[in-house]
Amino acid sequence: MKHDEVDAMVPRWQASGLSSSLIASLELSKRTARLNALFEAAVKAEITDLGLTYAEFDVLAALARTPEPHRMKPSELSKALFLTSGGTSNVLQRLTAAGYVERAANPGDARSRWVQLTAEGLRIATAALNVAGKAHDEVMAGVPEATIRQAADALRELLLVVGRRRVR
Repeated sequence: MKHDEVDAMVPRWQASGLSSSLIASLELSKRTARLNALFEAAVKAEITDLGLTYAEFDVLAALARTPEPHRMKPSELSKALFLTSGGTSNVLQRLTAAGYVERAANPGDARSRWVQLTAEGLRIATAALNVAGKAHDEVMAGVPEATIRQAADALRELLLVVGRRRVR
């Protein structure tokens, strides 16, 4: 079996008396964090050329993936993207100023508003999704598709159990 940078940490964890189950959890945590960092860095490098931050990309991508007219409520965006309402509000202000989204009244609920992509927002979202897809492909180049599928399925099983828990 080949070794990665996380394997180099295991002997220190073992020497400090950590249990094998805790070591396995730490390995999982470190490897998922490392993969996420690689994906984010690759995507950020591409979307920067489009003048977007990662949070702005995330919001535009979420809106672009909804059916026409590509709109959601801010609370739906926050929930879908794991952002705070304040964080979502800040991103939406920047995207509105850039002309990528617009706010519209919700005729069904006077207390809420819709956030909707503009034509320019859809254009930039589509371009960003394309470069983000290429960035993901580049990160995973050389990894067999079956291995990626197996890892994704295994992580789903983990998240179905631990994803429901509240963490303080």
